[in-house]
Parts: sequence; C-alpha cells; structure tokens
Amino acid sequence: MPRPVIGITCYVEVSRFTVWEMPTALLPYAYVEHVERAGAQPVILPPAGDPAELIDRLDGLIVAGGGDVDPAAYGAARHKSVSHVRGFRDHAELALVRAALDRDLPFLGICRGLQVLNVALGGTLVQHLPDVVGDSSHSPSPGVYARFPVEIAPGTRTAEAAGRTAPTVAHYHHQAIDRLGHGLRATAWSADGTIEAAELAGRRFALGVQWHPEAGDDSALFDALAAVATAHTRC
Repeated sequence: MPRPVIGITCYVEVSRFTVWEMPTALLPYAYVEHVERAGAQPVILPPAGDPAELIDRLDGLIVAGGGDVDPAAYGAARHKSVSHVRGFRDHAELALVRAALDRDLPFLGICRGLQVLNVALGGTLVQHLPDVVGDSSHSPSPGVYARFPVEIAPGTRTAEAAGRTAPTVAHYHHQAIDRLGHGLRATAWSADGTIEAAELAGRRFALGVQWHPEAGDDSALFDALAAVATAHTRC
C-alpha cells in the first residue's frame, strides 16, 4: 500500500542560502518531519497552478503558518499592525481550501491555516489580539514561541485528534478567529477566551488549530490526519 500524499503549503519570501539571496519557496522543515513520521509522503505546495487539478493528486492537505491574511479578503480595513501580507498566497490558499472542502479532502490548518479556513468560509479575524486581550501573551517577541495550555471541548474531532483536552502548546500569533465562518464550530480556547481551534462538521477530517503543533515532539494531529488520508488512498 503506497503512503498517502499530504501536501503542505509554503511561504514565498526573499531568502539567503549558500551564496544566493532571492525569492524562495520555503517551509520550516519540522512540518516535513512530522508528516513523514506519521507515515505519509510530504509534498511542498507553492502558491501556483490550478487548485482543482492539484487537489485530485493529494490524499490530505496542510495549510501552514505564515504572514497575515489581507483584511480585504474578509471585507475589513487594515489595522496598522497587519504585516507580511502576500496577496498571491492568500488567493492561492483560499482557492485551495475551498477545493479541498468541496472534495472532502482531509484537511489540517495550522495557525494562519486556521485563519484561511475561517475566511474561506466567510468568517472574519481579530487583526491584533493585544487590542482584545490586553497583552502580547500569544506572541511574546519576534521568533519566540509562547507555551501555555488550551482547553479543547471533549467529544470533538479536535480532542480526538489531539489525544487530550488540555495540552500545553506553542503559540505564535497576533491574530485569531473573530466571527466564525459558515459551518465552523469553535472547539478550543485559551484562558483569555481566544478561539484556538475550530472544525467543520460532516467532513471526514476538516479542522484547524491556532497553535503550532510542528514546533514540538507531539505528532498526534499529524498522525490523525495521516490516518484519515490513508483511508482516502483506498477510495
């Protein structure tokens, strides 16, 4: 039985490596390691091409972290804190997520990936969490993860996939879900009330988490996605 193929979206940023400095399609390698460890074949997906054609070649999809979604995508004016907007990536990933949902492709959104899922379904975002919660606890300083627990609603697919209901996880985000998209159910929260996960009912596996499961040793969410993706390869 071949391993399921799981696509992972990526950044496009100017990057320096060896003797070069140029626009580069890149992804933190921890995503690749977790997917491979889960028994699946990772494939990095740049924001290019035809999403509908691509989806038919995948058994699962991860939308990875990254810069802020352009508030224009959900009909809002831009807050002064919004940064690292890449409109071409927004366009590609919103189309990719909608195509994945149309085909009931197993889907996991991580940080920005949860936000893209929410916007794809007509939801909105809190553009700067410190304005709402009163501190920068979700993103304490550049390049540094915060680590604190979230509470996952028991009996949800999120809790089943995570394997527990009160994990301590890595946070690095200044945005979060505001109004939930159509059909989405919030399934996890931090102590300050920030929505930390959401899932879509009636699908084999369609959920997103606001934290960074790739930034640790716990592969439970990747294992759960790979298990459903394996079943997809047999369809």
